[in-house]
Amino acid sequence: IIRVQSPDGVKRITATKRETVATFLKKVAKEFGFRNNGFSVYTNRNRTGEITASQNKSLNLLKIKHGDMLFLYPLSPAGSSSETMDTSVSQGLRPVGASQVVEDEIDQYLIKQDGKIYRNRDQQLCHHSPLGKCVHCVPLEPFDEDYLNHLEPPVKHMSFHAYIRKLTGGADKGKFVALENISCKIKSGCEGHPPWPEGICTKCQPSAITLNRQKYRHVDNIMFENHTIADRFLDFWRKTGNQHLGYLYGRYTEHKDIPLGIRAEVAAIYEPPQIGTQNSLEILEDPKAEVVDEIAAKLGLRKVGWIFTDLVSEDTRKGTVRYSRNKDTYYLSAEECITAGYFQNQQPNICRLSPDGHFGSKFVTVVATGGPDNQVHFEGYQVSNQCMALVRDECLLPCRDAPQLGYAKESSSEQYVPDVFYKDIDKFGNEITQLARPLPVEYLIIDITTTFPKDPVYTFSISQNPFPIENRDVLGETQDFHSLATYLSQNTSSIFLDIISDFHLLLFLVTNDVMPLRDSISLLLEAVRTKNEELAQTWKKSEQWATIEQLCSTVGVQISGLQEYGAMGGSTHAASAAIWACQHCTYVNQPGTDHCEMCSLPRT
Repeated sequence: IIRVQSPDGVKRITATKRETVATFLKKVAKEFGFRNNGFSVYTNRNRTGEITASQNKSLNLLKIKHGDMLFLYPLSPAGSSSETMDTSVSQGLRPVGASQVVEDEIDQYLIKQDGKIYRNRDQQLCHHSPLGKCVHCVPLEPFDEDYLNHLEPPVKHMSFHAYIRKLTGGADKGKFVALENISCKIKSGCEGHPPWPEGICTKCQPSAITLNRQKYRHVDNIMFENHTIADRFLDFWRKTGNQHLGYLYGRYTEHKDIPLGIRAEVAAIYEPPQIGTQNSLEILEDPKAEVVDEIAAKLGLRKVGWIFTDLVSEDTRKGTVRYSRNKDTYYLSAEECITAGYFQNQQPNICRLSPDGHFGSKFVTVVATGGPDNQVHFEGYQVSNQCMALVRDECLLPCRDAPQLGYAKESSSEQYVPDVFYKDIDKFGNEITQLARPLPVEYLIIDITTTFPKDPVYTFSISQNPFPIENRDVLGETQDFHSLATYLSQNTSSIFLDIISDFHLLLFLVTNDVMPLRDSISLLLEAVRTKNEELAQTWKKSEQWATIEQLCSTVGVQISGLQEYGAMGGSTHAASAAIWACQHCTYVNQPGTDHCEMCSLPRT
């Protein structure tokens, strides 16, 4: 096996000692995706000892042996080769494979931070001058376990960036650090034997997996901006008794309570199409999912997690709920772990230290369930990177009669599954290794504190009569122009931005079937994102808003100040030139017509 390093990472090429150089270089070209000889291979990093294609010379003659490292340089790289192949360390980090990936803003910010834990001079133990340092006051590293264990409450998992500092903090400064994603699949391209199930070898066989409790976590805290976000989500369960699910939209910020920590701030909850009962949830296909992500991105938000309820009322007079998830039962069921792993694989964490360009995920799971005091509590979790790999490669199954247990699939003629083990303590106190059939899911779970701020934050305005939430038709709450007209008639604020700053209202304006504003709402979204009233007023004067008002006026709800919300100086003309809905048959007619095209009755 010969290792070949290029600006895109390191690949391993299988060859024989008697193989010619020309044959070997063809393998290199195929592995790296070169269609022609647009590259050069050298034995030294400084571009000396070039290996040229020859049918007469073998690898053994060039003294290339098993485990050697060769260096590949494209003949026309995008940037200077000295920059792409540079192994110098910036802030203790080294891009291994995906050097061109762009990490999240919060990751770029934390990479530049010092991260050390500074301590004051101890009056009793420090006997040096004020400018000196000793073991009692020297700054601690962000991954110091003793410091994390003595926090209140204790922190079991260091932050991901603290973990990176630990890997890159040695004498080599992380020169050989590579965060490789686990693969449970057979490696392709092995030509020495027939494909599975007829054959397999140690080169293509995936390694066995021993599950360990992950020492770090990608997100250290989940915070809802205010209680209203969670209360409106829980209203569905309060009114129906059925469980409910939603996607969390927000942003990632610094969590200062933990060294180099990351916090997921939740600004809104989107509720996709679903079927919920008292003890089950089924997520339906959402045709609007792509549009929701697009609108959220223009608002400066992204999908940071998902939330679901597991609530059973215990005493309706006291308003208490059953405490069902605890150490004697389970915190997350195997099926929920698999679902969380599926979502985390859909939202990978961009990472420069991974040859694949991604490692783990920042996507979080929140469960609304009963706590020890029989009140509704919000518990946050993630599943480990090992669980993500097992889910991605379809190796993990839930147990039908034991929700706290998973089951590692057995190999079949269609799929090879590596052995999965976990370590346990037997009745004599000895550490033993068990086959993960079945598997306690606590080996896969990472808990995350979920909080609400003392001083609420409002990305979107809060109204006494809010706009209905999407996909709640089962409650009789529908999003249509009648509900929009009712919302506008009940919210008479003089500040237009306060009225329009509602996440669910903005989604309705973009996704409604009568007049979707997907191509003309960017200015309004920018106004909401920056809280700029002038931009909102500018969009309010547009013909689109005048048309929306005209549609609202046709549903029979009197909107106070309708003229005020129209286009200034030209609102009447804009309304008459806009499309209009017939009050007799509700058909939507084109501008400039006086009679309905469907029923031929005059416009009233």
